[in-house]
Amino acid sequence: MGFVRRRRTVPFRTAGELDAMAAAGAIVGRTLVAVREAAEPGASTLDLDRVAEESIRSAGAVPSFLGYHGFTGSICSSRNDVVVHGIPRADDVLAEGDLLSIDCGAILDGWHGDAAWTFAVGAITAAEEELNAATEQSLAAGIAAMLPGNRLTDVSHAIEEGTHAAGRAHGRSYGIVDGYGGHGIGREMHMDPFLANEGAPGKGPRLVAGSVLAIEPMLTLGTDQTTVLEDGWTVITDDGSKASHWEHTVAVTQDGPLILTPRP
Repeated sequence: MGFVRRRRTVPFRTAGELDAMAAAGAIVGRTLVAVREAAEPGASTLDLDRVAEESIRSAGAVPSFLGYHGFTGSICSSRNDVVVHGIPRADDVLAEGDLLSIDCGAILDGWHGDAAWTFAVGAITAAEEELNAATEQSLAAGIAAMLPGNRLTDVSHAIEEGTHAAGRAHGRSYGIVDGYGGHGIGREMHMDPFLANEGAPGKGPRLVAGSVLAIEPMLTLGTDQTTVLEDGWTVITDDGSKASHWEHTVAVTQDGPLILTPRP
């Protein structure tokens, strides 16, 4: 008997489901803005976590991260050489010159939004500003590749090319953090497929209208190698170089990419 190989697609949502995901994503975007407004020298990352939890719960949503595999925060707060998954703590106090990444997720009516934003606390160096701009540029390149008919690794390749373009413009080479990347998202926070932040184009499942991915480039001023600390969460650069992490939840539509986690 003949067997027909089905064309695999990145999981897709109906228009109504995308509206529901956008409602969750809007809460994430507002929460990130609230956290940035509270991120001043002397504030602890636990203070920021409380701002985030209040923002999410007051909107009728639930923090995605809190309790996830035992994680204790409503946000991941990653400072300087911490790439991702920093745990909010009372003794982790912000200082002038910090580069701070805040990753946040919210669940509303069973649907998830997930986004991250890296910003300066006070003044940072020109190299750090360029690193942050490069990561934002890489995210934008990945978002632009969220088109019907593209394949999964077309997005990965676009992120990588965006990174290299920024590096050429800035006269340096950025580390693309090895082994970490984006993911499918919907009624669970982390779903297949895994989205690498580099690679050859034209491979993997196809994007169709309604496909949703969380796109999240992570770049450093040095190495692409990282270590997870003894807490089982905190990921740091092996050379101590600073890192930046930007993320949006993005849907494919016939009218172009749709960011589901916009910041007001």
